[in-house]
Amino acid sequence: MKPLLAITAATLLSLPLSVQAMSADEVVQKHCVACHQAGLGGAPKMDDKAAWAPRIATGVDAMTATVLAGKGAMPPKGTCGSCSKDEIRSAVEAMTTPLQ
Repeated sequence: MKPLLAITAATLLSLPLSVQAMSADEVVQKHCVACHQAGLGGAPKMDDKAAWAPRIATGVDAMTATVLAGKGAMPPKGTCGSCSKDEIRSAVEAMTTPLQ
């Protein structure tokens, strides 16, 4: 039984551990639109330039930090607890670039 266990362990250790990152559009569609489309919990609506203007003025780094930490009704990382900082940043850019 030990040789089988050793083969299994060796096989598991050789498997790739990478997870494919979601695109910015995927993150936005899966995790941001639900609240930002309707303005739930005080979230600025996707197309509301006036609501986004003060946030955009702080810069992408500050907006990304806000999403990572959470704000008001938005939990940390929005609803994408598994998203990386880079995925969050890309989603922030995708949401705000059309409003600039």
